[in-house]
Amino acid sequence: MANQRNLILTICTGNICRSPIAEKLLQNALSLEAEPINLLEVVSAGVAAGYGIPASKNSITALKKVQIDLTRHKSQPVTEDLIERAFAIFGMTQSHLDALRYQYHDLPKRVHLFREFMKVDNEIEIPDPYGQNYTAYSECFDSMAKAIPSLVTYLKKEYKG
Repeated sequence: MANQRNLILTICTGNICRSPIAEKLLQNALSLEAEPINLLEVVSAGVAAGYGIPASKNSITALKKVQIDLTRHKSQPVTEDLIERAFAIFGMTQSHLDALRYQYHDLPKRVHLFREFMKVDNEIEIPDPYGQNYTAYSECFDSMAKAIPSLVTYLKKEYKG
């Protein structure tokens, strides 16, 4: 029996800054929706990540603005298993999606940029704040938070459980 694809995967490079924030924001938003959308599992990974590295301090601080705890996050690389379980994959930049397409051949049909479905803001990539000050992380958080309603709308339309 084939795996049911019921996982939403958010990806970035090292899985310590952007994709963990994206994971928690999307997970929180979907949990407020009705079934079956609230049953989707949201996980983050990195195209060049190692295992077990905690989220950056600035990512943790950025999520505290909305009372979401990121302190238990541990990084992980994208794996074949995650790809097989993914209903949709949302990358932070085009280079992340390109890396996936290069490395994996059985991607789900829904592979998009995190900000792809926004109607007004034309900046569709989310720059890497790694090594920068808190302001860069806060801007990164804001750019993801603004994308959440468009992602929820997209997933509600696409996912039938």
